[in-house]
Amino acid sequence: MAGAVSALFLLDIKGRVLVWRDYRGDVSAVQAERFFTKLIEKEGDPQSQDPVVYDNGVTYMFIQHSNVYLMTASRQNCNAAGLLSFLLRVVDVFKHYFEELEEESLRDNFVVVYELLDEMMDFGYPQYTEAKILSEFIKTDAYRMETNQRPPMAVTNAVSWRSEGIFYKKNGVLLDVVESVNILVNSNGQVIRSEVVGALKMRTYLSGMPECKLGLNDRVLLEAQGRATKGKAIDLEDIKFHQCVRLARFENDRTISFIPPDGSFDLMTYRLSTQVKPLIWVEAQVEKHSRSRVEIMVKARSQFKERSTATNVEIELPVPTDASNPNVRTSMGSASFAPENDALMWKIKSFPGGKEYMLRAEFSLPSINAEEGATERKAPIRVKFEIPYFTVSGIQVRYLKIIEKSGYQALPWVRYITTAGENEIALLGQTSDLAAEIADLSSTLENALKDNHKQLKDMRTACGHKLSEAAAANMKLILGHLRSLPVEPEWEEHDVYLSHRGTALRMMRTGSKARQILRKKTS
Repeated sequence: MAGAVSALFLLDIKGRVLVWRDYRGDVSAVQAERFFTKLIEKEGDPQSQDPVVYDNGVTYMFIQHSNVYLMTASRQNCNAAGLLSFLLRVVDVFKHYFEELEEESLRDNFVVVYELLDEMMDFGYPQYTEAKILSEFIKTDAYRMETNQRPPMAVTNAVSWRSEGIFYKKNGVLLDVVESVNILVNSNGQVIRSEVVGALKMRTYLSGMPECKLGLNDRVLLEAQGRATKGKAIDLEDIKFHQCVRLARFENDRTISFIPPDGSFDLMTYRLSTQVKPLIWVEAQVEKHSRSRVEIMVKARSQFKERSTATNVEIELPVPTDASNPNVRTSMGSASFAPENDALMWKIKSFPGGKEYMLRAEFSLPSINAEEGATERKAPIRVKFEIPYFTVSGIQVRYLKIIEKSGYQALPWVRYITTAGENEIALLGQTSDLAAEIADLSSTLENALKDNHKQLKDMRTACGHKLSEAAAANMKLILGHLRSLPVEPEWEEHDVYLSHRGTALRMMRTGSKARQILRKKTS
């Protein structure tokens, strides 16, 4: 870290200091008030909502958790990302001690808070942030604190994340390879964004100080070893390791070796920017009938191999805000109407690969809103699921070796899981609000042409040849223009739509005036 922190503050929601620790003596408690003043000024500017504030030679970095602000102040050039990560670790430590980090828990345990701040940061530099290690010599019970004066070996050796003397009757490691798929599909059915975010989550139950080695089907490693990549090799991006991994060795030969912490932790996270098709593809067609009823037909299809099965599938389908009286039928699963979210929730417990299911729903619409032509842009379809024993990227754990000087045998268990991250699919053929209004107007005018031929002839006789001919010509002209327009206009074509809409409205007013004259002359 380039610079050191001058002080660390814990503030309440109103900016009052609850606890603060001065590490270098070059700032005062007044800095908290100046920071909060700057923070209030920035609240009015949505473009300036960042976690770093600079004022008069002092840099403030902060996070908010519940009703507490955690803030560092420094006069040096510090690593902002590192300090923000440190503050997040401080939150985890406090939650480990107090169950929940709130203003009340800080006031009730301020003695322990000061001791933790002294251990987690020394002269402005972050030190120990492993809650399990800190809890061995900083106790919430004062009596127990007095009887444990000797710090654990973990604080004084190079492995600060693991204590010595850990013992289990049965030794084992559980490794979960969890991938989250983020996909965004536009209204044309094209995937415009896709990525895979993965994590290797470990739970270790190992005695002593074990040395672990993990091998993946990493393309760089396999090519460096001169091995033919018979199976699928992957290119990992944006890799982030837990602090226990020996980074120097990974940079040299791509070997992941580490002494693991005890319990649960994320060994590694990664990202793959690759073209991924939606694992569960959803198509929806929306049809309006008689301006007071809407029908939604949905088709969901799994696009993965038959040997895999998705579980706990949830498909959130947007419906009009004024929809009511749902009538839903499904070929699989159950559906429920959620009016508070303007959505229809379709849940399928088990969705095998290569299968296709259907849903049909009807809703009532209030005729008043339909007459007013109030249309709203539909929210996208959102899909959630979980597919066990399956990964999109094809990542594989080639081996997981556990070596400990006592020579015990530990059995590793590996599990693969794929979940839905941000899966959003726009309604196919969905048009903008303006285009929907024009399409609705086109349908209305077309019906008027078919149903009111006799009335147009009567208008010609009662109101004069010129007026009725102009009304008929305008109606035919606007229908021709509307039919020639594309279903999904580009933004630069909106002026054309506005022009046609204005012409159509003027024509409708002319026809309305003609009908009024007709009624007066025939009465």
